[in-house]
Amino acid sequence: MGKFELVMPKMGESIIEATITKWLKTEGDTIEEDDAIVEISTDKVDSEIPSPVEGTMGKQLYSEGDTISVGEVIAYINTEEEEGEEEAEAAEQPAKEEAKAEEAQLAATDEAKAEPKKAGEPVSEGSKPIDTSSSGRFYSPLVRSIAREENITVEELDQIKGTGQNGRVTKRDVLQYLEDRKAGKAKKPAAEAPAREEAPKAAAASAGGETASYQMPGIKPPEVRPGPNDEVVDMDRMRKMIAEHMVTSKHVSPHVTSFIDVDMTNIVNWRNKVKDEFQKREGEKLTFTPIFIEATAKALKKYPWVNASVMGQQVVLRKDVNVGMATALPNSNLIVPVIKKADQKNLLGLAKDVNDLANRARNNKLQPDEIQDGTFTVTNFGSFSSTTGNPIINQPQVAILAVGVIKKKPVVLEQPEGDVIAIRHMMTMSLSYDHRVVDGALGGKFLKDLADYLENFDTTRTV
Repeated sequence: MGKFELVMPKMGESIIEATITKWLKTEGDTIEEDDAIVEISTDKVDSEIPSPVEGTMGKQLYSEGDTISVGEVIAYINTEEEEGEEEAEAAEQPAKEEAKAEEAQLAATDEAKAEPKKAGEPVSEGSKPIDTSSSGRFYSPLVRSIAREENITVEELDQIKGTGQNGRVTKRDVLQYLEDRKAGKAKKPAAEAPAREEAPKAAAASAGGETASYQMPGIKPPEVRPGPNDEVVDMDRMRKMIAEHMVTSKHVSPHVTSFIDVDMTNIVNWRNKVKDEFQKREGEKLTFTPIFIEATAKALKKYPWVNASVMGQQVVLRKDVNVGMATALPNSNLIVPVIKKADQKNLLGLAKDVNDLANRARNNKLQPDEIQDGTFTVTNFGSFSSTTGNPIINQPQVAILAVGVIKKKPVVLEQPEGDVIAIRHMMTMSLSYDHRVVDGALGGKFLKDLADYLENFDTTRTV
């Protein structure tokens, strides 16, 4: 019997680690090729790791809740091979002994340092690792391990500027800090460090139900006292990330929102005419979303400052038009899969991408790189019969479009023989934009051109 190493896969350029949220197989279970073995969660998305081989579930090296670096072996799968079981065990034994020795050493170090028990100190308390400091910053197991070995205090970790995703402190940041400290360049933290100027980082909840605080420094939220009949429910990991992302966005970008009404009658009539044939031919529905994304991509090409990001006092004008579409999940959370290079796709291609990404998002089948690198976002408030909404910008983008419900309304139409009142299919769109780089004039022009694209939709086209 051979042993296949199941490793934490590479899941995107900026993702260096993932957390095991649930083992789907237990030791001894029969595994077919492509069976889902484990559910993992990153800063970007939750996903499953399938088995590349068939066999039986072997040793699982990590528990649920553990955070592991990309490329690390997380489990073994026993496979039928000519190699004898004794040889495989013998080959594996040194690695096991080394891992046990390292684990024991870390446990001893943790126990020795556990006495002060400062809130958030990067030590272990029993079997429950503390991943965050009192400031709410998250530290990976690798960073905490280096901190223990180098006697880096919690206060020192808190003052290190993180270059990782969402400002996370990486191994490189810690090693650079050690070099600076050795050279006398690093400043020692004061006895009582002042409140951090940056937005607090999201903290992954521990097994004990610790939750992160999403208010900004200097802003104290109102005290909440649950009543005897109230139910207190912990946020799940995704909801915590959404909370952090939204609070950060409101404090990073000065939001301005513009609104416009759009006559969707031509598009509604055209879609009603072609949707049955489309579903019969393609085996899927034709929704309004690909039409919105097509029009949005055209407008973004014309107004590159809306397809941009702010980098300090510079503006990055994105050459690719990667449109994210906010998708509601069955658990009431939200995720934003991205259609890459949307401006280069026809309506059929966009319709296929929209349906595929939406279906896989709802079934937790998205890959991490499918929700990265968005340059603009579209969210559909109309899916829930809302007239419109005032959406929050998806950082580091500078604008987000909201489309409302399409409803029949009486509208005044200007005709050569005079004004008339007619029943039209109307929709309200809103554009929230970052006033640091997008002013009212630019936001208004973008929204007006987008409305013109929709109202002048070619009803003779095929899809």
